[in-house]
Amino acid sequence: MTAAAHRPPTQDTDTRGTPAQNTPTRNDTSTRNAPTRLLAPLRETGRLFALAVTVARDMFRRPFQFREFVEQFWFVASVTILPAALVSIPFGAVIALQVGSLTQQLGAQSFTGGASVLAVIQQASPLIVALLISGAGGSAICADLGSRKIREELDAMEVMGVSPVQRLVVPRVLATMLVAVLLNGMVSVVGTLGGYFFNVIMQDGTPGAYLASFSALAQLPDLWISEIKALIFGFLAGIVAAHRGLNPRGGPKGVGDAVNQSVVITFLLLFFVNMVLTAIYLQIVPAKGA
Repeated sequence: MTAAAHRPPTQDTDTRGTPAQNTPTRNDTSTRNAPTRLLAPLRETGRLFALAVTVARDMFRRPFQFREFVEQFWFVASVTILPAALVSIPFGAVIALQVGSLTQQLGAQSFTGGASVLAVIQQASPLIVALLISGAGGSAICADLGSRKIREELDAMEVMGVSPVQRLVVPRVLATMLVAVLLNGMVSVVGTLGGYFFNVIMQDGTPGAYLASFSALAQLPDLWISEIKALIFGFLAGIVAAHRGLNPRGGPKGVGDAVNQSVVITFLLLFFVNMVLTAIYLQIVPAKGA
């Protein structure tokens, strides 16, 4: 027999002489990563809820960072008071003009005041406040926490045994909540005065009918639900901004992306939560005179 008969079977080799292996293709990799991509939004939602629970728990823990709370309250209030006042005037005017035109067509012009004021207090005012706090204050909070994260300041705080959530996040969330509640009252008053002016001056309404319809349709729980909405919306704006600021990706560019994401996510949550709260309120609180 020749030597070739005793030669062991050879393996397929690549260009470097090593045995060839079955390397995964791009399709295989994408198939394996598909469940991960699908579960990523659920993980982010879970982290957001976990942060909300942690913040709610740490609000009652000591020591409370009162100085940080005052500084953040003043900052958020200073960047939102003037825009809120300027935005509430055209909002109240548009609602009053639209409601007044509709009630005039229906022959119920005397109810313009009550309908427009309820729309401003229950719906427009909390949303205006929350959108401004999220766009101005929330974006600044997200950028501040994100810059601290990429500079590893938050990691250094954890190494020293200091909780970043209790030290930095809790004062900021409480500041956004308090500013939202106080700013909601101002926006309600300014929007109501703007609606009154445009209805009486531009649509030839009477001041007596405007005030009479308001007193006939409005009730104290309308103001309560407005303040409750503002409180919850301020909490959501602060939590979302803090969550995105604590989890930036990709360095400084990731901080900018996190700011944009925090504003968009807050807007989506606000409208969804507003729908739920409004539906619950209309089911629990009966209309005045019903």
